[in-house]
Amino acid sequence: MSTVLVAMSGGVDSSVAAALLLERGHEVVGMTLKLWGGPSDSGCCSVSDVEDARRVAAQLRIPHYVLNLTDEFDRDVVSPYVDDYAAGRTPNPCVECNRHVKFGLLLDRAHDMGFDAVATGHHARVVHTVRGPHIARGIDRAKDQSYVLYMLGPGVLGRVMLPVGELDKTAVRDHARRLGLRTADKAESMDVCFITRGGREQFIGERAPMVPGTIRDVSGRVVGTHAGIGRFTVGQRRRVGVATGDRRYVVDLDAPTATVTIGSRDDLLRPHVGLEGLVVHDARVPDVVDVQVRAHGAPVPGRLDGTTVRFANAQPRVAPGQVVALYDGDVVVGGGIAR
Repeated sequence: MSTVLVAMSGGVDSSVAAALLLERGHEVVGMTLKLWGGPSDSGCCSVSDVEDARRVAAQLRIPHYVLNLTDEFDRDVVSPYVDDYAAGRTPNPCVECNRHVKFGLLLDRAHDMGFDAVATGHHARVVHTVRGPHIARGIDRAKDQSYVLYMLGPGVLGRVMLPVGELDKTAVRDHARRLGLRTADKAESMDVCFITRGGREQFIGERAPMVPGTIRDVSGRVVGTHAGIGRFTVGQRRRVGVATGDRRYVVDLDAPTATVTIGSRDDLLRPHVGLEGLVVHDARVPDVVDVQVRAHGAPVPGRLDGTTVRFANAQPRVAPGQVVALYDGDVVVGGGIAR
């Protein structure tokens, strides 16, 4: 059987991932990544999470280590996150953490240490097709995380295991309870791990200058002012800071002029979205693909035309910086970042 390095976050999913692999006869070692050196109150990246992972490893009687990647996490995830928001983009830090850290640095470290594979607690599956291994949706559609793993292709997936993707969340917790794991009923962390209760606006404001500017409607008329575009995202409706009597959405952000443009929902609609950093995992993408633009959003039909996704029907504008993942049924065939 394989020797597997399991990324143990201190949550129930990665705990059960380690347990399942052990039950299947693999040689398992737990590794907890210390990623964030600053304050955290979101239930992730904390001392208690490291302790939970360590104690679960002890219950399973497997070795456990902690790998400090705080400098790399700051360089590859946190700093780009701040820069993107200051530039009027809406980044997804979990995507960059997966890309650079969990399936980048950790995978490389595991290879150097002689492990056959890396496993995580992601709710997604690795499926084997005639075109090689691909990421596919997890069994539990409500918890599916294939969207944030869209960048993983066949060259990487031969060394990746995602055992909990075959279970729904209830089955994961039931399995943890049967084993008496301390994480069985632990609450999930739903927030960005390095953002405290002060919120995104405060976090970005402490790290990048917030430039005040104007809020305009789509006709160009000034309807208000703001303290910095880092508090806005395209598509946002709440907390826009102006009252016009009608529902208004952020339809555009212009960082050089610090201008926020708002309009109706119809003003948000777009027939296509351009992609940067496009990755395609098959030589030929199907003529019609399912396009997903939010982590748990409903997919919509579209087609890939060069580096542009053209929707079958106009859709609300995808915020620049967000992931656009392309599926053939449940299988990820590619994706990129909206520009």
